[in-house]
Amino acid sequence: MAADGLDEIDYGILHLLQQNARATTPVDMAEQLPVTDTTIRNRIERLEDDGIIEGYVPIIDYEKAGFPIRLQFSCTAATEDRQEVAERALELPQIVKVDEMLSARENIQALAVANNTEEVNEITSRLDDLPLTIERERLLRKTRGRPFDSFAGDVVEEHRPGDRQE
Repeated sequence: MAADGLDEIDYGILHLLQQNARATTPVDMAEQLPVTDTTIRNRIERLEDDGIIEGYVPIIDYEKAGFPIRLQFSCTAATEDRQEVAERALELPQIVKVDEMLSARENIQALAVANNTEEVNEITSRLDDLPLTIERERLLRKTRGRPFDSFAGDVVEEHRPGDRQE
């Protein structure tokens, strides 16, 4: 067993969900993991109930969706207020992601999408109304990501058909 009672099957499920949760069914996962699809459904439900899986979010190409401007704001909030300020920032229109950093400066990173410079000015003004200091604004060209591959371990790669456990 690993941290928080997770085992290699749980990590395998997390790995496969990260790759493509929308198109990967428990039946598909059962072909790659040494357990049945029923076991996988039960494990996913437990992972959701335990708050390990918090949701399923689509990856959106904002430029293709009509929002060609993506701005990354680096901001500083008082350390004791960081969590509350991050939550308030995420509630603002056109802010799509907020990262709370463990640092004294630039401890809030906010990603905003906009269609034009007027919207950029409005977003900046709304952020500026929060108890934080905008340290820098940067235009984001492209974001790339991938699943955290350490979840897969050996269970996904070593599975052979017929090797099932309940």
